Amino acid sequence: MKAKVYVTLKKSIADPQGTAIQNALGKLGYSNVEEVRIGKLIELDLGDVSEGEAEAQLVKMCEGLLANTVIEEYKYEII
Repeated sequence: MKAKVYVTLKKSIADPQGTAIQNALGKLGYSNVEEVRIGKLIELDLGDVSEGEAEAQLVKMCEGLLANTVIEEYKYEII
């Protein structure tokens, strides 16, 4: 079973990388871009587990290692 985990900064946390990219896009003529937020995509192959077990493992992985839940939020999809 495969999964994708998306980790992004919480909306209340400033995103300097996103701001830098937004500014660069503006200089390239894309002035209509109102906000850019940067995140991570983590792809996992969980092997032969049930969907319920995969979901339980993903939550533990995200809470324990993949996301800093103080400043980041995460979502995942099981493929």
